[in-house]
Amino acid sequence: MRRSRVMEKIRAGEAIRIAMTGHVLPPFLAYAAHSNFDCIWLDMEHHPLDDSEVRTMLAFAQLFDIDVLVRPNTREKMSLGRYLEDGAAGLVIPQVSTADEVRDLVSKVKYPPQGDRGMGQPNLQARYGLGEGGDHVRMADHALRETFLLVQLETPTGLANLDEMAAVPGFEGFFVGPTDLDLRMRLEPAERRVSYMDTLGLLDEACRRHGLVWGSNPASAEELRVFHDMGARLLMWGADTGLLRAGLASCAGELDEITGAS
Repeated sequence: MRRSRVMEKIRAGEAIRIAMTGHVLPPFLAYAAHSNFDCIWLDMEHHPLDDSEVRTMLAFAQLFDIDVLVRPNTREKMSLGRYLEDGAAGLVIPQVSTADEVRDLVSKVKYPPQGDRGMGQPNLQARYGLGEGGDHVRMADHALRETFLLVQLETPTGLANLDEMAAVPGFEGFFVGPTDLDLRMRLEPAERRVSYMDTLGLLDEACRRHGLVWGSNPASAEELRVFHDMGARLLMWGADTGLLRAGLASCAGELDEITGAS
């Protein structure tokens, strides 16, 4: 059964390198693995990937030995479990704001004794029942050790409940959604608004207290360095659309130079 690169880095206290795609791009997985990324964030919240497309990406991820972190467009229990059965190493759930929500998610995606996830062995995560994947007890123990759950901090309510959320056992960390958080924080009374950087400082303190990891979505490499220096270990850098845009702009510039185009 496959070991998670992300969980290995979490246990070692090391930074985790994450790139993002919302499209069916098997070469993206291959190139990311070759460039020593640990994980691909596969986004379904804002991209219309169907389940067969997700399974395709998860199968290719096994081939290139890179973790996939699925951001689903649902919290339905059976669907979340199926992404893990199909080979996802982790799930990241958007707009989680209370400890009860965190407990509910842990129950849905972790096997007993941490949660109440149902066992189904003839799947990719269990190597279709071959070898150790045929032992349901070992399979459950393996999944508890080698899969992970992250929740997104994207609301003022979530920030107010941060320490209570962080104290819930069974999940691995937080990822901030800065755009959603900013849109909602602007609607708060002035005396209750918390700046982005202060939010990250509070998050780092909570994660240190409770043994969790955190990250956020940087606007630049310089901002990513700031996050890392603050204590972030989930380092997201490299999204498919930005990379395609930059690569094509570079090629267009070279063509302009060659052809004399203005």
